[in-house]
Amino acid sequence: MRRILDLPFMVILIGIGALAMYVPAIHGFATRNYPVSRAFLYSGTLFLLLAAVLGIATAANRPSQPARGQLLTLLGTFTVLPVMLAVPMAESVPAVSLYDAWWEMVSSLTTTGATLFYPESLPPTVHLWRALVGWMGGFFVLVTAVAILAPMNLGGFEVLTGATAGQGAVSGGQVARGATASERLVRYTLTLLPVYGGSTLVLWIGLILAGDTALVAACHAMSTLSTSGISPVGGMGGTGSGVAGEFVIFPFLVFGLSRRFYPSGRTMRNASSLIDDPELRMALLLLTVVPALLFLRHWVGAFEVDEVADTVAALRALWGGVFTVLSFMTTTGFESGDWAEARTWSGLATPGLILVGLSVIGGGVATTAGGVKLLRVYALYRHGEREIERLVHPSSIGGAGVQARKLRRQGAQMAWIFFMLFALSIAITMLALALTGLDFQASTTFAVAALSTTGPLATVAGEFALRWAELDAAARAVAAAAMVLGRLETLAIIALLNPDFWRG
Repeated sequence: MRRILDLPFMVILIGIGALAMYVPAIHGFATRNYPVSRAFLYSGTLFLLLAAVLGIATAANRPSQPARGQLLTLLGTFTVLPVMLAVPMAESVPAVSLYDAWWEMVSSLTTTGATLFYPESLPPTVHLWRALVGWMGGFFVLVTAVAILAPMNLGGFEVLTGATAGQGAVSGGQVARGATASERLVRYTLTLLPVYGGSTLVLWIGLILAGDTALVAACHAMSTLSTSGISPVGGMGGTGSGVAGEFVIFPFLVFGLSRRFYPSGRTMRNASSLIDDPELRMALLLLTVVPALLFLRHWVGAFEVDEVADTVAALRALWGGVFTVLSFMTTTGFESGDWAEARTWSGLATPGLILVGLSVIGGGVATTAGGVKLLRVYALYRHGEREIERLVHPSSIGGAGVQARKLRRQGAQMAWIFFMLFALSIAITMLALALTGLDFQASTTFAVAALSTTGPLATVAGEFALRWAELDAAARAVAAAAMVLGRLETLAIIALLNPDFWRG
């Protein structure tokens, strides 16, 4: 086992991906879909042998620049590894080309959850594979965030420290400064897997009890914990559990709001209790204000059409707003079945632009959620609050301790830099998509959905639902690059381009 762990990280990931192919192979065999089962069985065996050969060939290889190798591994995981993961999908469905299957795997592995196909056009086993890849991608993000990005001051941790991104370790965090990357990866894998896997199992059982089939429950459970939003039935509206299933999923969405719900967050805490956690406070504010404003807007509309007395419809509209807001804030992208109930009740359409803003804000640092992240938004909010206070009282001194002052100053500066880079990434992606022939609204929606890793956003953000299948080959390549960029974050790419990483 020690020799296996000493292998290059990419080789280990190839082996894990190959072993994972046996899960859909077993499912296909159990459901008597033997051609699909054979495709996954043969692909898993082939790539397992390839991993063994690569392991023997690279056993003596030791990277001279560990930091550079780690970031390159992250980049390769989201770009090269999906080629391997796409092979059984392309073999299972003859109508799916390898390029389209690769695109689907990039979307799944980056936990974006965008898809080119209608749910009924893919076999159930392939849906299971998509959800499983998304689940593994979410766990990969969790582990690498604390084992690789945190020691480099990337992934949002630069806001906590106020230090230069790409350098140093998290101050106050016991991230094992003297430990090697492989030791940190093993440590955090063993720490996180029981919680991540156990939560998925509990949610799966809960959804089955709520009325979902085993396959739908498994896919939605994995998609919720990984915030991928992958569904074999097109979302919550096609489930058998209905509102009961949404109530079961709702508490598990909070895992995308803060790293403190995972054991790894205990070594990097900067607050004494959950109520003092800045990310949770910001999330609670948004989760209270946004649904309240939406409900008030629909209540006014219902008053005009004399539907205020319909209490059941009002409660369903309120619940649909709360669930959908939390789902898109964690970049999961599940739309409540009662989200459309508000339109029936009030006669007013719910503006999808609100969901775009929530997806851009995103979830917590070192979670499976994408977006700008709540911590960066909180740092900018506190900095703005302090600047307004200084306008009124120029000689005042900001309090709340050293950590709070660091968050308001250096942390806010790093957050602003990232926000500007994120906005620039949206602009460049929009321009690239526009050059492929898309109009302004479509290019904007697809760009934000890809960079925030919220694939279902494309169907609900605009006045008319957009489909990823409408993109041509060039536009899909742009979207795939945006998904990878949104998952890795711009600062990690810039750190990879640092000349110091390529010296020595």
